[in-house]
Amino acid sequence: MCIVCGRASIDGVTHVRCKKPFGLDGAVSVWKYEKVIRKSIINLKYKFAYEIAKELSFYIRNFLKGNITALPEKAILIPIPLYKTRKNWRGFNQSVEVGKLLAKGMGWSFVDDIVTRKVNAKPQTELKGKERISNVRGVFAINSKFKSEKFSIDQSYIIFDDVWTTGMTLKEMCKVLKRNGAKNVWALTIAK
Repeated sequence: MCIVCGRASIDGVTHVRCKKPFGLDGAVSVWKYEKVIRKSIINLKYKFAYEIAKELSFYIRNFLKGNITALPEKAILIPIPLYKTRKNWRGFNQSVEVGKLLAKGMGWSFVDDIVTRKVNAKPQTELKGKERISNVRGVFAINSKFKSEKFSIDQSYIIFDDVWTTGMTLKEMCKVLKRNGAKNVWALTIAK
């Protein structure tokens, strides 16, 4: 579906009429956030079941290669960053664990520190509607070590996260990338 209007879209490509200068070029979610997938993501995030990352990345890769043709073939996969206190508490970022395996399987580059989370916002799962929009506004920034480098016009970026609920986190991170010169930015999530 189109991440802007929510209507059907081939391979998740953002409709031409829905495109915005700093908006996502498309978004793909592999599964519905229910049953086994929901349980797997929760176990990975909160019960530290690392082996699930390998299995998820394997099935995501197979799904993408067999069903989605619009995703860029050559891209840099960037996981949604956690704020340092949450990462320290959890000990890892689930999007990094699955993302680096997926990137390797898809032949994409993987860079987990292009974007940083500069604000410790509330988890989006605890909020509704308009609160989600204001909660993520301004929380991301380009890592200072990448600021001197210009984003390549020909390079594609794929923002990776575990769950797409309203898409606000994905959209906010896309704005940061595009305001710093990125031209082609997609979102990819395990579930929606």
